[in-house]
Amino acid sequence: MSSVRTVLVCEAQVPFVYGGAERLVRALVKQLRCHGYRAKKVSIPFKSYPKEELPAQAALWRLLDLSSTNHEPVDLVIATKFPTYFVRHPCKVTWLLHQYRAIYDLCGTSFSEFGHSEADVNLRQWLIERDTAALAESKRIFSIARNTSARLARYNGLQAEPLYHPPSLHDDLVPGPFGDYVLSVGRLESNKRVGLVVRALACTPPSLRLIVAGRGWERQGLEQLAFETNVADRVTFAGEVDDRRLVELYANAAAVVFPPFDEDYGYITLEAFLARKPVVTTTDAGGPLEFVEDGVNGLVVEPTPESLGAAMTRVAADRSLARALGDAGYERARTISWDGVVERLVNAAEA
Repeated sequence: MSSVRTVLVCEAQVPFVYGGAERLVRALVKQLRCHGYRAKKVSIPFKSYPKEELPAQAALWRLLDLSSTNHEPVDLVIATKFPTYFVRHPCKVTWLLHQYRAIYDLCGTSFSEFGHSEADVNLRQWLIERDTAALAESKRIFSIARNTSARLARYNGLQAEPLYHPPSLHDDLVPGPFGDYVLSVGRLESNKRVGLVVRALACTPPSLRLIVAGRGWERQGLEQLAFETNVADRVTFAGEVDDRRLVELYANAAAVVFPPFDEDYGYITLEAFLARKPVVTTTDAGGPLEFVEDGVNGLVVEPTPESLGAAMTRVAADRSLARALGDAGYERARTISWDGVVERLVNAAEA
């Protein structure tokens, strides 16, 4: 029988933001409790700007000693993303959602505030060195996807075993009719490339609609883009929707369009599959490509409006194709469970 009884799961929470990372942490705590462990979430507000604030954010977690609470020992601490893995604990296991990617592979791109000035280079190097040291303290490092593991090996020289989890809605998602819209789900931020989906819609027949479920700082710009590309009357910005409404949107979509730039995991892919919907994504999407196979359970195309629009048109016009792809996606997603995740994380603490 496992000697681990008390587990703390660490979360860096941006106030008023609730996305995949937040869902994962809450689901993990819930599953640990279901498996008989005394589990609790530890959260500290996170602010990434100005970038000079990042060392202070890491220091906040480094100041925490979670080896005990209320004079009782804590058996295991599970870190998740930057900067939670700076926490101090003799039995720290990291399940890496992602690091602060702006200092890694996104540096120098439009998705990062870091350039190649001397100040940026020095700050970036300082953060990477401390990232590496803090992560190396872990008794074991897991990741949520092969993409995340590859980045960790490339930049930090550390190995992480991919450990897949089902999305939080896995018990609620159901199939439904293939409607007249494609669905985009996720935060409205530049790396999610919802703008690419809007531009792609302009390359589809006027009968096809787009519903965008999510909130974020790009919304106003996306609404303007829809107006400029003459598809404003075909796009519905639903904002942040509750789980019941999201389940309905998945169930009635013709397909789910998810073309992020080099995503780490992309739980949206699995949610679509569990609703038996095909996923349309791009060759540079990253994590979704660990699940989406072109012509098998979805369509994978070049990241251009024309290519994405053609794929959206194809799957929306051919319901038999959409059904076959969605059914294959369901068979891929249904095998992923929480039991293996909990077992691997807890056993790593006792190794």
